[in-house]
Amino acid sequence: MTIFDETFTMNNGVKIPKLALGVWEIPDDQTADAVKSAVKIGYRHIDTAQAYGNERGVGEGVRNAGVPRDQLFVNSKVAAEIKNYDEAKQSIDETLSKMGLDYLDMMIIHNPQPWKEVNQGNDRHFEGNLETWRAMEDAVKAGKLKTIGVSSFQKEDLDNLIKNSDTKPAVNQVQIHIGDTPTDIIKYSQDNGIVVEAFSPIAHGAAMNNDLIKKMAAKYNVSVPQLCIRYDWQLNVVVLPKTANPDHMKSNADIDFEISDEDMKTLAKLDQMEYGDASVFPVFGGKL
Repeated sequence: MTIFDETFTMNNGVKIPKLALGVWEIPDDQTADAVKSAVKIGYRHIDTAQAYGNERGVGEGVRNAGVPRDQLFVNSKVAAEIKNYDEAKQSIDETLSKMGLDYLDMMIIHNPQPWKEVNQGNDRHFEGNLETWRAMEDAVKAGKLKTIGVSSFQKEDLDNLIKNSDTKPAVNQVQIHIGDTPTDIIKYSQDNGIVVEAFSPIAHGAAMNNDLIKKMAAKYNVSVPQLCIRYDWQLNVVVLPKTANPDHMKSNADIDFEISDEDMKTLAKLDQMEYGDASVFPVFGGKL
């Protein structure tokens, strides 16, 4: 069994591969080749979003990857700004049309708040998220989606869906990397039977410049990205490293080593990562 064969079983019984290819910031015209390269290497889980502007390319790559569709796990995300039933329903149909696919393995709400409100607004959009969730539930019933989940949801956001709908989120995508390990929401999600997925495992590249991380990677004779991906892996979460480079895809999957408990604790204590140019994005503390 290879790393690509390792899965979690979600609360609806569907299996999700533990290593995924993320495609944020990959231009649409380069995405199909990236997906095909990843599948050739062994990846079976591809993660995109309406907001990335490359769903079409992902769909092309999936359709031409040379692997049966049912062997690939394809995920997209309803845009964070959509907080009503009709727009959410329409957006799911548009995603499937753009991608040229009959169904998606998963669709998730990209963020509980529209991006312009992140880090500055207190409205958690409980009603709007329930409306979008209801559209996603109906898409599951219609066979358009196999699974639905969320991203960057905090405890109160998860509770809103759990208490007021028929479907518990199958996953919660959360920013998790050395320097930002939100143990409370990881534990709360997992305790509620929700698989956690880690996005930005290499801190949008910021980990490459951190002396402690570089020193720890040298200790294990691995690259900084490999150390970062393995760190998240040992937190028992799905990991979503993004790259369009096939060499990086291969090395990102080469994590057959173990970080000691002591070193995991040392890395978990690290915080206050300096994100550089990426700090303008809301997920890294910026405000739109």
